[in-house]
Amino acid sequence: MLVPVFTLKLNHKIVPRMVALGRFDGTHPCLAAATQAGKVFIHNPHARGQRTSTNRMMQSNQDSDISLLNINQGITCLASGVLNPQLGYDCLLVGTQTNLLAYDVFNNSDLFYREANGASAIVLGKLGDISSPLAIIGGNCALQGFDYEGNDRFWTVTGDNVRSLALCDFDDDGKNELLVGSEDFDIRVFKEDEIVAEMSETETITALSPMYGSRFGYALSNGTVGVYDKTARYWRIKSKNHAMSIHAFDLNSDGVCELITGWSNGKVDARSDRTGEVIFKDNFASSIAGVVEGDYRMDGSTQLICCSVDGEVRGYLPGGEEMKGNLMDTSAEQDLIRELSQKKQNLLLELRNYEENAKVDLNTQLKEADWQRGVIPANTQLQTALSVNLGSDSQSAHVELCISTTNDTIIRAVLIFAEGIFEGESHVVHPSLQNLSGCVRVPLTPPKDVPVDLHIKAFVGYRNSTQFHVFELTRQLPRFSMYALSSPDSAVEPLSFVNCTMNERPQRIVMWLNQSFLLPEDAEFQNAPFQVCFTSLRNAGQLFIKIKPGGEISINTDDIDLAGDIIQSMASFLAIEDLQVEADFPAYFEELRKVLVKVDEHHTVNQRLTADMAEHSNLIRSMLVQAEDARLLGDMKNMKTRYIALYDLNRDLINQYKIRCNNHTELLNNLKAVNQAIQRAGRLRVGKPKTQVISACRDAIRSNNFNMLFRIMRVGTASS
Repeated sequence: MLVPVFTLKLNHKIVPRMVALGRFDGTHPCLAAATQAGKVFIHNPHARGQRTSTNRMMQSNQDSDISLLNINQGITCLASGVLNPQLGYDCLLVGTQTNLLAYDVFNNSDLFYREANGASAIVLGKLGDISSPLAIIGGNCALQGFDYEGNDRFWTVTGDNVRSLALCDFDDDGKNELLVGSEDFDIRVFKEDEIVAEMSETETITALSPMYGSRFGYALSNGTVGVYDKTARYWRIKSKNHAMSIHAFDLNSDGVCELITGWSNGKVDARSDRTGEVIFKDNFASSIAGVVEGDYRMDGSTQLICCSVDGEVRGYLPGGEEMKGNLMDTSAEQDLIRELSQKKQNLLLELRNYEENAKVDLNTQLKEADWQRGVIPANTQLQTALSVNLGSDSQSAHVELCISTTNDTIIRAVLIFAEGIFEGESHVVHPSLQNLSGCVRVPLTPPKDVPVDLHIKAFVGYRNSTQFHVFELTRQLPRFSMYALSSPDSAVEPLSFVNCTMNERPQRIVMWLNQSFLLPEDAEFQNAPFQVCFTSLRNAGQLFIKIKPGGEISINTDDIDLAGDIIQSMASFLAIEDLQVEADFPAYFEELRKVLVKVDEHHTVNQRLTADMAEHSNLIRSMLVQAEDARLLGDMKNMKTRYIALYDLNRDLINQYKIRCNNHTELLNNLKAVNQAIQRAGRLRVGKPKTQVISACRDAIRSNNFNMLFRIMRVGTASS
């Protein structure tokens, strides 16, 4: 059994997911963690007796090994690592809602302090061909990377608020790519500022951890953890508890990292990277705050270090050769033996039942026994069909899955597993005895335009059967299944459009169309111009796709997200690396123009409020001195007057602070809309044109040139 090699009890509460380990003097590993009081404590048991009392950091009276760093803001993320290789030691990175602090713990000084559009996740390391290490923060739909001098070396946008970041050699080219998990349930892979892969999950991605090579672990807000290798998911498990921290560590000395997970119920487990099988587990008295690794004992061996929110810290050494693959405690092994024994008993009982059934008089009770045992014809098959149902007064429009048998057998129950469609990812249809038939219809309403695999299990037999045959099959729901084919003559063509030219045969584009939409029958290309029209089952919006002579493609829709999804899907199917387009979305661009005006207004209000609050603070300090002088001189009347004025000033200051907070919240929401607009404009292009549009849009916003911004979004370039 693997047991901790050391245990610490720190007198500080730790904020979940905000634990880091760094060699802040280049030699001694120290534990850094955020507290709920807007502070960061640094535990350094290797330099006892040293006291620091200057600048930001002070020594704690509770524990001589702990120093406190005052941030005076709510801490949202924490990391450590080498930012300046010339220094030879790690720095501490602290993110808040508005700023990023890079702190030199050894010299007790700030490396830089930069404003940030939210900092909810942070990672430190090298990215792509950028020569120096970067402190990369993810926040309000944007990613920013700073070097050791605080220079902005990397910037791009992503689809939603960022919740997790990791650096990983995703494509095995020897250089790191950036993994980004966001609130829109997507994991995106950035090769510098270009997206090279996207994986859709079922909930917000709360944690990412590189393992080795192109393999990485992930955790979701619904209690799911798993492992990907590039875009292929190896395994996943789901728990009723939440994964607070994940980390890759070779715990059983087999040369391959396991996925270490710290859970909200205080459990820590290690799972095989190949199968997800638990090979080790331990329990804390409170929720896990973070999992890191380092030579904390300075004995030449690396320990796995787990921290709980109550300040308990345990370090584990990897199991030796004699314990390889056998890290579970005795009680867990006994549970496994008990489970296998129960399975053995069940199988023996089932075998006995089959033996008794075989003894039945075949001459008189064959047919009845067959029905009772669930025997069905050998040619029985399970068929599935997908179609669009336009709905009725009692039911909204949806995609309909029809499951049927090929003879007179009936379907007793259907179990469907599908990510992102059903609550809990599964759906059971169990018709009543009066409504049993050989056909079951299941309504499906995918919330997003992504392809979904439907894993279907059906119980098939006869009405009097007590045992049923289980049929299993998988059917894929096309990406744009929530769009019904309609007549162009009866639909109004949207004013918004995307035009591009593809050097592809029209027949291949029609192949993509047949694969991506639910059509009553496959479309065939006769000659240009070719046109199809669809109606959205979600909002009744219209979509026109036209193939014109010369390879020109026109997509008409008022939904800019849908247009981007179609462009990306076509480019992926046709293996197009670079694609420039011309686009115009008048209604959306007009809304964006209003948002940009609001951003300017909020910035102006914020500057004015900050100046007013600074003036009020100075007045309060002056008034407080005057009131205390009057008190010391015994001038009670003047003292009372000063304190009344001081009370009024303080009340005004509090009111101004509330106004400033509301203004800041609205500013963040509007900045999120601006970043999402840039992301959407980028998704209308592919490859280098996409990267160029995002970069040019940022330059236009920096220079406050709105007309240039909209021109870039329309034609992809700022040049006339």
